[in-house]
Parts: sequence; C-alpha cells; structure tokens
Amino acid sequence: MAEELVQSTCVRALERSAQYTPGTRIDRWLFTILHSLWINELRAQRVRSGQGFVDSEALMAPDSQGINDERRHYADVMQRVSRLPEAQRNAVFLVYVEGFTYQEAADTLAVPPGTIMSRLAAARTTLAKAAVSTPPAQEKHL
Repeated sequence: MAEELVQSTCVRALERSAQYTPGTRIDRWLFTILHSLWINELRAQRVRSGQGFVDSEALMAPDSQGINDERRHYADVMQRVSRLPEAQRNAVFLVYVEGFTYQEAADTLAVPPGTIMSRLAAARTTLAKAAVSTPPAQEKHL
C-alpha cells in the first residue's frame, strides 16, 4: 500500500508540476500531495467497507506477555494517539513525529497556524487525561 501511495504521489506531482513553486521545499509539496492522496484513500476505504476507523486494540495480538516494557509503553501511547480525532492525530504526527514547525504543518494541512496550536493543545489535554485515567500498560498484564 505504501509503494502504491508513493507511486501515486509521484504521478500526481508530475501531472501537476506546474503548481510547484521553484525555490520552495519540494519535500513539503510532495508530502502535501501524499497526505491528500492518503486521506482520499482512507475515505474511499470507509465508504467501500461501510465502516469507520478500526480501533488499534483490535489489531494487537492478545498475548503480549513477551513484549518488553518499552514496547508495551510505545504500543499504549500509539493506541491513545490513534483514538484522537483525525485532525488532531495529523497535527501530532506532523509536529512531534516529522518535526514540522507549526507554520509548516499549517501549510501542509492548509489551515492557519493557530489551528495547529489548538489541535495540539487539545490532543495533549486528551492524552494527559487518558494517561491519568488508565493504568500503565505493564500493570494491566499483571
């Protein structure tokens, strides 16, 4: 699926090469195209399958006793992030994972920088509440 997404991004970039502004960062332009294609594919899959977002817990193997604490903690964090609304999830990944500035993330998602800051604040609040209300992953398995 990733290879198809990259191929589609390259094809779209070639088709719309006139839209690229010389002197700007091509990686951000390509990421914007890739993001748009990915969102469109997710929406199409939801329509075709007649269902919404798949909960990450359903994808995890039931026997996680062999997983070390660090991996369990990572899986727990990723589950919590995956439960965030799509707009907040995108902002979290662009800023905290990809290292984009607020302005770069705003440009990529075609929203004002204040919207990025608001989405990140809401995501941090939601994640903090979830961390307080849910016991750590290693305590669940004892």
